[in-house]
Amino acid sequence: MSKATVEAWTWRASVLAGIVVSMRPRQWIKNLVVFAALIFAKKLGEPDLVLRAAAAFALFCATSGAVYIVNDLFDVDRDRRHPIKSRRPIASRALGTLPALTAAILLLTGSIMAGFALFVPFGAVLLTYVAINLVYSFWLKEVVIVDVMLIAAGFVLRAVGGGLIINVPISHWLVMCTILLSLFLALCKRRQELDSLEDAHGHRTILREYSLEYIDQMINVVTPSTLVAYVLYSVSPEVEENLGTHHLYLTVPFVLYGIFRYLYLVHRKGGGGSPTQTLLTDRPLLVCVGLWALTVVLLLSQTGRSGS
Repeated sequence: MSKATVEAWTWRASVLAGIVVSMRPRQWIKNLVVFAALIFAKKLGEPDLVLRAAAAFALFCATSGAVYIVNDLFDVDRDRRHPIKSRRPIASRALGTLPALTAAILLLTGSIMAGFALFVPFGAVLLTYVAINLVYSFWLKEVVIVDVMLIAAGFVLRAVGGGLIINVPISHWLVMCTILLSLFLALCKRRQELDSLEDAHGHRTILREYSLEYIDQMINVVTPSTLVAYVLYSVSPEVEENLGTHHLYLTVPFVLYGIFRYLYLVHRKGGGGSPTQTLLTDRPLLVCVGLWALTVVLLLSQTGRSGS
């Protein structure tokens, strides 16, 4: 094999690696929300629906990965001034602008087309997700309050898409709990950015509109709202009838501990800047989420009507 051939393959491998890293695979854990409807509709025993949900998950991973690339292209100058984000492939110039843009266009086009081919309403949700995220990247990320609400909207669209793809109705409880929890995580992220960066305002202009006191007040509103919404969900007669269990309240202690643990990590350990990293690196929190999921699956394994 000639030297030129080796160099060409090395360059391609480097570009491919840069694209994959820029897609932020660790962030794909957020797309697991797609499976919420499958679990709460008690459809885990139906292979066809599991495969459809898995396909939806994969498409959201491809789509969100492409959005991350676009966001990195747009924020490249600011990322280069950030102590950690400056190491990203595009900011560090390890990945060129043209290959990154080409990959983003192909990923977005391919995933949206596949989404419509899989199920038209799901494709519409995927397209809406892309549109919201692009508008967020280019404009609304600099609009106070709207920025965190759009982050929450992304999680809601994942949950809705997961329900549509398996053709089950999405309950208002699932939507409300998803909105509140995602708002909680988004506000904690903003708080950590404001608290930890020496030049927070220079890196992210929107942080000029926030203060630690203001963000803490919003967190103090969202936190109890999230807990109350989940508690009411767990004891709702409607939910008990649909899920076929009267014992979903047994999962409440895990939710309480998880939120309290997350607040501890935010306020005492400087965590929360990346919810995904916080979850994956904190063993007590990871164990809590795992026990919650296991308890939910065991409770829903009882016989009863299906519904989310």
